[in-house]
Amino acid sequence: MHEENKAAANGCGKIRSGAQNGAALLALMEKTGYSMVQQNGQRKFGGPPPGWEGPPPPRGCEVFVGKIPRDMYEDELVPVFERAGKIYELRLMMEFTGENRGYAFVMYTTKEEAQLAIKILNNYEIRPGKFIGVCVSLDNCRLFIGAIPKDKKKEEILSEMKKVTEGVVDVIVYPNATDKSKNRGFAFVEYESHRAAAMARRRLIPGTFQPWGHTIQVDWADPEKVVDEETMQRVKVLYVRNLMISTTEEKIKAEFNKFKPGVVERVKKLRDYAFVHFFHREDAVAAMSVMNGKCIDGASIEVTLAKPVNKESSWKQHFNGQISPSSENLLGFPNKEDGTQKSLGKPASLSVRLNGQHSPGPPEVERSTYPIFPGIKLTPISMYSLKLNHFSSAVMHLDYFCHKNSWAPPEYCLYSTTGQDGKILLVYKVLISSIADDSQSYFMPEKLCTTVEDAKELAAQFTLLHLAPEQAYITLLSLNAAWWDSKANCTPYLI
Repeated sequence: MHEENKAAANGCGKIRSGAQNGAALLALMEKTGYSMVQQNGQRKFGGPPPGWEGPPPPRGCEVFVGKIPRDMYEDELVPVFERAGKIYELRLMMEFTGENRGYAFVMYTTKEEAQLAIKILNNYEIRPGKFIGVCVSLDNCRLFIGAIPKDKKKEEILSEMKKVTEGVVDVIVYPNATDKSKNRGFAFVEYESHRAAAMARRRLIPGTFQPWGHTIQVDWADPEKVVDEETMQRVKVLYVRNLMISTTEEKIKAEFNKFKPGVVERVKKLRDYAFVHFFHREDAVAAMSVMNGKCIDGASIEVTLAKPVNKESSWKQHFNGQISPSSENLLGFPNKEDGTQKSLGKPASLSVRLNGQHSPGPPEVERSTYPIFPGIKLTPISMYSLKLNHFSSAVMHLDYFCHKNSWAPPEYCLYSTTGQDGKILLVYKVLISSIADDSQSYFMPEKLCTTVEDAKELAAQFTLLHLAPEQAYITLLSLNAAWWDSKANCTPYLI
């Protein structure tokens, strides 16, 4: 083991001198008693730590660390992250050159320590002018399967997935908003482990497997938001799913008030789901147990506690199915400020605004420009082969979402009116002809904007909000019904 530790310590001496780097890492191992092994492009410190007995810590104990200086290693990182608690394991991603790859995963022994690390170390200045990002990291065990025939039941989809993939635990299927006997054309498949899900994703690559004679779409599902227990203990809003399109907010409020009159503060319904706000948390919890599975207007509803959005640590994107930094607020209007080129060969950082305010800390979505040098090779690429983190607007997300579901591209129709002050106010209607069999194939927000760009972005947001409530990237809008009211350049009107 000592020889392995020594080899790992000398494994990245190409940036710092070999003697300096090796000596610093060996000193760290001698001081802590932890082992260190480098393999498969990562270097593992600990896992388990000295004297550890029993299984590894449960899910939720690991954090993702991004924006690490490339010449920083465990001898500097470990003391910083030990401030939050006992480290079970630190995995630093390594380049062949000996530099780190700019990110790592730190697993603590308890969830509380991981949450504390996020609280005190997210946006921490680890070196002068160098800020790291820290957020929860979870192995993704869920796949998104699109373009499924709408007449297939959960049992049929589950059976088909078990035939061709291993480790299937469950299939989540949502009924069609207008015809509860049909599904929505997509499902989520839950696997027993991240490895099983990754193997299934390879097996189900479009073109290699066609269930029911259909070419399906396969991708990592957006993992559910992780909200700390302390925050959830304050939630007094219920998320109600599987409602009929025709069910009104008044009807929902009346049904939830039946078990105890006057407990519901308000209801916000969006297409076939709603958020029911209570005056007191204990009434919300009691109503959840009573109303879950009940029928309203002939539909069996699902009721859960709504998960608040943590706006200060809303970093999400897929790194081979693992959560890493991106922005859960990516449906906020884009910033109109221009970037400034700082130096030749360096990107010009573009400031990001979220909900009309500068986002805290460093920008969560990189929006930069780079110079094109003479002789650089450019390769044609389809936008649909990119990941979601390459898109920074709702307009692009809607186009991507329609393509993923084998729908026609959205059509935007612009309308205008004149405001009381004489200003021209604009609104877009979005038409998606491929879903004309449903009761609603067009969508128009209830706000007017002063610019074409804002009107189009708002219309795309509104459409995504109604078509894809299960997608994680629109959750912010779903939970913040007052968001539109904060827009200074949007005016409310009645349809």
